Amino acid sequence: MEQRHILFPGAAGGLGLTRERIASKLARGHNPGGRSDAALEAALGGGPRPGQQVGHTPPMPAAVLVPLVERPEGMTVLLTRRTAHLAHHPGQISFPGGRVEPCDDGDSIACALRETEEEVGLPAGMVTVLGRLDDYVTATNFIVTPVVGVTTPPIELALDAFEVAETFEVPLAFLVDSANYSLERREIDGRPRFFWTIPWEGRAIWGATAGILVNLSEVLRRRGR
Repeated sequence: MEQRHILFPGAAGGLGLTRERIASKLARGHNPGGRSDAALEAALGGGPRPGQQVGHTPPMPAAVLVPLVERPEGMTVLLTRRTAHLAHHPGQISFPGGRVEPCDDGDSIACALRETEEEVGLPAGMVTVLGRLDDYVTATNFIVTPVVGVTTPPIELALDAFEVAETFEVPLAFLVDSANYSLERREIDGRPRFFWTIPWEGRAIWGATAGILVNLSEVLRRRGR
């Protein structure tokens, strides 16, 4: 499917993706208008207006951590596969995270770090927060704030078996390269729905997770520091 008009072209070569450079690019700000499944469909001429909420209630605040792992061979991104029995996005590949709870005091960073420690056992003290990406409104009516953080091995994960089936890492250089993204179309409730997908070692990263990675890829390929 044609995607050149909505996905900035380019690969990771020569970007020098250190934690300092990533933090510098994130510091240039995010789009307060956010992103959403609806906005992607509108860009392709098949959906509602960008920013339109799902259903009749405001989106539920949530946050995820985009965990970068600083390995000698290069940065990777840690992802999870959700267990099949969960009510929301069962079996899908995702970032660790969840809805903002009262104990977070409305703080998306606190939520992302708490949920990450609960789901995969990565202590908040081992994560250096580098910045944030655009909010993303999902088809299930969550408004997700993606928080980008970095950790350095050795790390020992302890998965919450109720929520997380497995974790795996994907090289950041692979995820920055727009050649690895494609648009898929599926009929849902009688109308076309569009979503990004990224293949990796027999897995399909898609939906909001892929949309957040598109955002990260675009930010890291910005010109300048």
